[in-house]
Amino acid sequence: MKRIFIIGALASLLIGANAQAAEKLKVVTSIQDFASLTKEVGGDRVDVMSIAKGYQDPHFVEPKPSYLLLLRNADLLEVVGLELEIGWLPPLLDQSRNNRIRPGQPGYLDLSNGVTILDKPSNVNRSMGDVHPLGNPHYWLDPVNAVRIAIQIQQKLSQLRPADAPYFAQRLNDFKIRINEANKRWLATMAPFRGAKVVTYHNSWPNFAKYFGLDVVGYVEPKPGVPPSPSHTFDLIQMMKANKVKAILMEPYFDAKTPQSIAERTDSTLVVMYPSVGGAKSGTDDYISLFDLNLSNLVKALRK
Repeated sequence: MKRIFIIGALASLLIGANAQAAEKLKVVTSIQDFASLTKEVGGDRVDVMSIAKGYQDPHFVEPKPSYLLLLRNADLLEVVGLELEIGWLPPLLDQSRNNRIRPGQPGYLDLSNGVTILDKPSNVNRSMGDVHPLGNPHYWLDPVNAVRIAIQIQQKLSQLRPADAPYFAQRLNDFKIRINEANKRWLATMAPFRGAKVVTYHNSWPNFAKYFGLDVVGYVEPKPGVPPSPSHTFDLIQMMKANKVKAILMEPYFDAKTPQSIAERTDSTLVVMYPSVGGAKSGTDDYISLFDLNLSNLVKALRK
């Protein structure tokens, strides 16, 4: 009887261990790009959901009750930081009552801490528009930063699930190999256009522009978050003609009326650029395909 009891106890422990190993880590991300990179690293050991969708402006996300449920059950929350989500995420986090994923806790990961941040203003005031005082938050649009993000995710997943650390490390290495190969292709594609002058609607692309050697010479917005005025639009048109700017880059969630008019009056091309995974109906299903599509569309405009 004693032997049977010991065998039964061991069997129960093994069943419990297997059940724990089979249970996936529940990860919630603020943007789809982080969800994509988490799937790259976490594979079948994670269950990942993003709050903001790729076709939405991540600065402005309408809270929904379903987001509370996601956050309440999450083991890990990944955020852009730099106050990008400040207008919508803190209230959701408070109402979720999940202390595991609050700032400073093991289940909270601010991915801005391990990447290169650009456009850090020395001082900020209201006259400057919606300027981010901690730096530009669109840092994921740099392939080098994408690898740094993936490394941080791998380290955090390994911390939360040590038994799966070798699996996460292998997945990270596989991703590094694939993105390095893609990066060679991207740099070769953009090499003839280094130094090309472009205009963007919003200041979303400094990391992207710096990495691929583009020169952003102006913005459709006179200030971040401020709609274009007639006088600013006139000045922008004159500047674009003088500099022979061939492309205006615009996110899909902005109104195309003014930038399209500017493009027509300057003999340039309005290029819809997708700043996030899932931003287009097809062709942006993961981080690598996002860059493939954006660079393909951009090169067509710059070749004209």
